[in-house]
Amino acid sequence: MAIHPFAYSMVAGALAALFAAAPAAGQQQKVSDDVVKIGVMTDMSSIFSDIGGKGSVIAAEMAVADFGGKVLGKPVQVVAADHQNKTDVAASRAREWFDTQQVDMVTDLLPSSVALAVAQVGKQKQRVVIVNGGGTTRLTNEDCSPYTVHYTYDTYQLTHGTVGALSAMGKDSYYFVTVDYALGASLDQDAESAIKEHKGKLVGRIKHPMNTADLSSYLLQAQASGAKVIALNNAGGDAINAIKSAKQFMIGKDGKQVLASNHLFISDVHSAGLDAAQDMVLTTSFYWDRNDETRAWSKRFFAKAGKMPTMDHAGVYSSTMHYLKAVQAAGTDAPDAVLAKMKSTPVNDFFAKNGVIRADGRMVFDVYLVRVKKPSESKGAWDYYQVLQTIPGDKAFMPLSKSACSLAKS
Repeated sequence: MAIHPFAYSMVAGALAALFAAAPAAGQQQKVSDDVVKIGVMTDMSSIFSDIGGKGSVIAAEMAVADFGGKVLGKPVQVVAADHQNKTDVAASRAREWFDTQQVDMVTDLLPSSVALAVAQVGKQKQRVVIVNGGGTTRLTNEDCSPYTVHYTYDTYQLTHGTVGALSAMGKDSYYFVTVDYALGASLDQDAESAIKEHKGKLVGRIKHPMNTADLSSYLLQAQASGAKVIALNNAGGDAINAIKSAKQFMIGKDGKQVLASNHLFISDVHSAGLDAAQDMVLTTSFYWDRNDETRAWSKRFFAKAGKMPTMDHAGVYSSTMHYLKAVQAAGTDAPDAVLAKMKSTPVNDFFAKNGVIRADGRMVFDVYLVRVKKPSESKGAWDYYQVLQTIPGDKAFMPLSKSACSLAKS
C-alpha cells in the first residue's frame, strides 16, 4: 500500500524532531545530581582576605549569573568556605565537599599551602581544582595533577618578570625577606633562578613567620646588607607591613637601594598607600584600568564589592566562566570530559586573549610589567599602575620543556 506523501512528511518530521531532542535530553541526564556546584575556598578573615575573600565569591557568582545561572538545563550553585589558612581545615572541607555535598569544582585556593593540600584531595577524588590564589609552581611541577588547572599566576611568572626589569635598570644584587611557608619557598627558588639567569648576585636572605606584625628587624638586616634590591617574597598583610616599615626606615630614598616585591596585588598597594609603594616595579596578570574591556568588567565588580578587583578576582571569574563553557561543550559535568574541553579551548575574554591550558595544567597568557605611580601621578583611588610592558605568555611562564610534571612528558 502506498504511503500518502503528506503522511510520510509528517512521520519523517516527527522522527527528525525526536532524534534532535534526544541529544539534549541525554545531555541533561549527564549532569550529576541535577546541579553543577562550584566551591570557592578562600581566606575570608585573615591576611589574604583582600586578595581573595568575599571578592572571589562575588567573582564566581558574577560568572554564574552572566552564564545564565544554568548549564545543560540544570542550575549552577556557588558555595563558599573560609579555610582559616590551615591546610588540614582546607583538605577536610574539600573532602566533605566532594564526598557529601557533590561539589564539582573548587576554585580560588590561596595561599599556596592550601592550594597544594586541596589539589591533592582533588587528585584522589578525581574532581576539578582550579587554582587562582595560590602561586607555587609545585602545582605544575612535582605536584602536578590531571585534575588541577593553575590559572591566574605563579611564582615563576612574577619573579622572572620583575627581576628581568630590575636587571635592565642595573640592579644586580639582592637580599630576600621571605615568608616561611610554601609560597615563600617557591618565590625564593624562582627569584634566585631569575637572578642567576641575569648574572646577578643573591647577597643573603632571611625568613619570617606568616602574619608577622613587626618586620622591622628583618628589614634592617636587609638594609645593612648593602644589596641594591631588597626583595619581598611574601604576600598580603605581610607585604603591606613590610612596605610601610621600609618607608619608615627610608629604604630606597638614598638611591642606592630599591624595595621590590615578587608577589604584590593591587589591594596591597591600596592598603600600603602610594606614598609608601610608589615606584615599585612588579609583574601582574591583570590591571583593571588597562583597556575598555577590563574597565567595564571591573566597574561591574566594584559595584558589588566596593573595591577594584585583584588579579585573583579576575581570574576566578574568567576560570569559572571557562569551566561552565567546557561543561556546556562536553555535554556533561564529568571531570575528565570537562578538563579535556578546557584544555582544548583557548581562553578569550577581558582577562586573557588566546590563553592556553597546557598538559601540565598551567594556563599560559600575556602578563604585564607595571610601575606603581607616585601620588602626584594618580588621578584618584585605584589609579595605581603604569603599564610598562606586555610580557608574552611564552616568555612569562616556565617553558613546558623545563617542567618536572610527568604529564608534560607524556
